[in-house]
Amino acid sequence: MPVLTVTHTTVYRYASPVSFGEHRMMMRPRDSHDLRLLGTSLTVSPKAKIRWIHDVFGNSIAIARFDEPAAELRVESKFRAEHFPLAEANLEIEAYARECPFSYDLAEIPDIGRTAERHYADPDRLVDVWARRFVDGSTKGETMGILSAMTRAIQNEFEYNPRDEMGTQSPAVTLKSGTGTCRDYALLLMEAARTLGFAARFVSGYLYDDSKLAGGKDTVIGGGVTHAWAQIYLPGAGWVPFDPTNGIISDRNLIRVAVTRDPSQAVPLKGSFVGKPDDFLGMDVKVEITA
Repeated sequence: MPVLTVTHTTVYRYASPVSFGEHRMMMRPRDSHDLRLLGTSLTVSPKAKIRWIHDVFGNSIAIARFDEPAAELRVESKFRAEHFPLAEANLEIEAYARECPFSYDLAEIPDIGRTAERHYADPDRLVDVWARRFVDGSTKGETMGILSAMTRAIQNEFEYNPRDEMGTQSPAVTLKSGTGTCRDYALLLMEAARTLGFAARFVSGYLYDDSKLAGGKDTVIGGGVTHAWAQIYLPGAGWVPFDPTNGIISDRNLIRVAVTRDPSQAVPLKGSFVGKPDDFLGMDVKVEITA
């Protein structure tokens, strides 16, 4: 299994020294059976007091409070981890859930909660119609066949268009425009899956390329910055990763950091500053992964 070193650096630049409000950082993954942490570090400049909490989803959150103004804010999160990805072929789904539709176990429904509910308005039923396309196109109504086709249709039929602005566009906008970022694609897949009765969550993390780490060329889209994908809950297999940007099913090439109900709850770094409106000059984000 690969041992990966991930370095995530974010730099905010200002025209003159500004004061910083509280900043929240979501960059440290949780140790689990599929990702074993070997070492972590967090470096913040200017100097800050750091405290750690778990949010409502159990993600690790670092909260920084600053005493001194500065013209630059630099945050570097670094960790080493051993990754144990599960291949798509090894997914084991309960017999009753292998065909769609199915009903979740009554004991699980309270815990699945709002992840199975639609979150975004769809007055023209664009998402519903798009999702039904894959059900109608499936001869046996196989759960994995429908979800796989939906995932790969986003990869093949939409134009990837990275943008630096914060936020995620609605699934209806993604369908109308035929373009989006990894965040937009993940959200479209989540809402489409929810229309069919599936529970779905948003995942923020990192993407690495086996070929590039071995000295070859890039074969995936979305590396070099944070990446986003979806998880869909399938009885027997649990929360299964689906990356519609690259057509990846399973966690191959994916390093999970944060899992939330909605993309707005998974921001790697957010905070505030006090200064003039034109003090902010810009920001740079860089993610480096080595094996």
